Amino acid sequence: MESKVLPITPAPFPASSDEATDWNIQSPAAKSPAPPTTPSTPSSFQDIRRWRPAAQRNLRNQWSKLSSLRTQWLSLSSTARSHATYVVNSYLSQRYMDAMELGVLTEMPDIRKKACRKLFKQQETNRSKLLSSYKDMVAVVTQMVNVSKSMRCYLKGTSGTPLTEFSCFPGNQNDTGDCDGIPVFTFWSIFDFETLAKELVQMFVSETNLKRLLVMEICSIGSENFSQVDGLKWSDHFYVGEFDDLRICDSNSNKVLKQLVPKEESCNFQSTTMQSSSQLERNVLQVYLTTWLAEVNVDRFRIGELLAMVGEEMHVTIS
Repeated sequence: MESKVLPITPAPFPASSDEATDWNIQSPAAKSPAPPTTPSTPSSFQDIRRWRPAAQRNLRNQWSKLSSLRTQWLSLSSTARSHATYVVNSYLSQRYMDAMELGVLTEMPDIRKKACRKLFKQQETNRSKLLSSYKDMVAVVTQMVNVSKSMRCYLKGTSGTPLTEFSCFPGNQNDTGDCDGIPVFTFWSIFDFETLAKELVQMFVSETNLKRLLVMEICSIGSENFSQVDGLKWSDHFYVGEFDDLRICDSNSNKVLKQLVPKEESCNFQSTTMQSSSQLERNVLQVYLTTWLAEVNVDRFRIGELLAMVGEEMHVTIS
């Protein structure tokens, strides 16, 4: 009895050439000249059967990494907020030291001056920790962006050989890594998974950009009684190599900080006005800390939906 092979229906939303170009991984392998024998996109039924398990395994791994990095970023954000709170509290304690009622401690010589000096050291220590936490947050977002661009599965070697290998890096410009847009599991193509990953990662990119503004403001407050803290400007490098990391995070533009919110001009104007007098009120600083805690760009409900949909399509549970 002759067996029939059922045709595989392409996904309802195949990737366009423009989208595929935007999400291609820029690697040394992609820039090097093609080898004499160049593999082509799997097209035969045998090649599709070999490609699909490798693509499924890669997608499960990449989404697992995304979920882990999301948890890591949220933990770093919480730690950074603690450092920011210490910076604000130390600053306010110094500012209102003269108005504090110290009781019997008032008779101690230079008690207020010594207390302010210690508070200033605490402020400087937590300021450094806040900048370090921000650096770690940017590093995690950079990894998330790279993971979201590593979901395609490319043929490595020659098609049709008994032993077929696959890679996350393109070895041939004719290989799009999505096997002509066929479903990987049940319904979705590689492009569909990439679209959802891009939506998830963009939340953390936008929130990290907002955190940068808050870090700039909080790290620039200082005490009037001692030497001023070196203020940060929007165009400054908060750490060595920061702008290179931001270029990776901002995948839609070649200009650093182009899409950071709010825009550079408004930030510079507002920061100059507020920081020149060192008279930041408690309610303003409280707004900064509340904004940090709110994480308005990170829609946790939507993230749960995305992970649930992806997990259902891949027949796994992503926590």
